[in-house]
Amino acid sequence: MLLFSVSLNAQNDSIAITSKDSIKIKEKYGLRVGGDLGKLVRSFVDDDYTGFEVSADFRLKKRLYIAGELGIEEKQTTTDYLDITTSGSYIKAGIDYNLYQNWLDMDNMIYAGFRIGASTFNQKLNSYTIYNTNPYWSPQFSSSDVQEFNGLTAFWGELILGLKTELFNNLYLGLNVQLKFKASETEPNNFENVYIPGYNKTYDSTGLGAGYSYSLSYRIPLYKKDK
Repeated sequence: MLLFSVSLNAQNDSIAITSKDSIKIKEKYGLRVGGDLGKLVRSFVDDDYTGFEVSADFRLKKRLYIAGELGIEEKQTTTDYLDITTSGSYIKAGIDYNLYQNWLDMDNMIYAGFRIGASTFNQKLNSYTIYNTNPYWSPQFSSSDVQEFNGLTAFWGELILGLKTELFNNLYLGLNVQLKFKASETEPNNFENVYIPGYNKTYDSTGLGAGYSYSLSYRIPLYKKDK
């Protein structure tokens, strides 16, 4: 019995103690740069619109990104009483927060964001008609004399809800919608801005605007961190 016990202890001592293997997942950090596909397509199919936008974001923390957009637009707006061409540039800067919990090495986003936007633009009044409440006694007055108003500006804030999905390694397709709140603007004499680059349609002085974006972007991987 004593011999059996000694033999068993000797076998236990000979068993090597091994540590458990662990797999570490790395998350990518870097600069992601892209363009707005929606504005490019609209520029080809809409004769009254030309626009282009470049977007970028940089991952600061696991779910927090700094982000921004830079673009140019030209839009002709024609109504029963006005024909206006708006042209100018804009810049937006802010943050995005990823609400989506990725599995393993996935790198997708469902995010909420905020931007501060600024635009500098020109308005060209091509023609206009002054509405007369009693056209029976006097005709409607119309003018085709072109007037230009330069150096106009606008500032606003916007809330963003969107998603980005990784199609291939470091290549992303994105979609977002934007709700805009106008803070200030300079207006031409005798009429209001009906369109502001980067802000879009002004919706009859309500101070609210809306927009959307379809983007294709590529991340330049700079470094990785453990997930």
